[in-house]
Amino acid sequence: MINNAGPSNSAAVLDEGVGPPSLSRLSDADLSSMLLIRHFEKNLLKLFEQGFLHGTTHTCLGQEYVPVTVTSLLGDADHVFSNHRGHGHYLARYADAEGLLAELLGRAGAVCGGVGGSQHLLRERFLSTGVQGQSLPVAAGVAWNLKRSTPGALACVYTGDGTWGEGVVYEALNITALWELPLLVVTENNGIAQSTPTGQHMAGDVRGRAAAFGIAYERFTDTDVTRLRAALQPLVEQVRHMSRPLVVEFVTHRLGPHSKGDDSRSPAELRAVRAADWALRYAAAHPEQFERIDAEQSRRVEQVVAEVLARPLTDWSPR
Repeated sequence: MINNAGPSNSAAVLDEGVGPPSLSRLSDADLSSMLLIRHFEKNLLKLFEQGFLHGTTHTCLGQEYVPVTVTSLLGDADHVFSNHRGHGHYLARYADAEGLLAELLGRAGAVCGGVGGSQHLLRERFLSTGVQGQSLPVAAGVAWNLKRSTPGALACVYTGDGTWGEGVVYEALNITALWELPLLVVTENNGIAQSTPTGQHMAGDVRGRAAAFGIAYERFTDTDVTRLRAALQPLVEQVRHMSRPLVVEFVTHRLGPHSKGDDSRSPAELRAVRAADWALRYAAAHPEQFERIDAEQSRRVEQVVAEVLARPLTDWSPR
């Protein structure tokens, strides 16, 4: 279901994202990308339990279809700004499970020498940060430069629903609207900011915030990549070629904890989000393809984990 109406700030957000009972058949490439992200994230949680990872991590289990959809509409000249829950954003763009895992484990071959971790990645035109809202003003500045130097390119920035509580977001949107910048804001609204339901931290909704600046807005409750891509493509082209900013809100679901083990949701809430899992529904609709590719990506990630764990620690040092 592509749903562009209605509020997005209540606990009912969990039910609105359930979507249709069946999902259209994906290409093997799309499904492989989504399941690569799924198995990568599941293995990160295992690695924490086994003591190989330290600090924290924020998985995007359940949200894999969002970056796969968005990335398919981006080009090499476009810039992507990610956030603390950004493994899927990176893997959808580069499919580099080896480099990302090495970064998280501090092993040789890491994307940023093993000192950035998942929240501070830099590769070509990809940048992530763990600071809520920080990427939006940076993305606006890059969009301003792209408008002047690289017509047809855009800046894409991922946010969560919690990010809309940061004041710098509105300063960036103000400039973006005034200067008509090619900025695509993708909000993954999973209904909860760490442990606070969206309705308890957001007055109004994302639609109203975009409207306050005269910025175009679309809202999707579907999880079908084919339908989402078809609906988004002309909108992204307007951002790209007409230099019109756009806010896109995906009503989605976070299957896992906020970080590695701090899930405060009730059993009933967890059952609701798991029932809405795109993978569960896709497996029911296309069992042969799902089972084949799921097994392929499971083996691939297991091999990546074994290979990266066997690498020496990174020897990065400041210059």
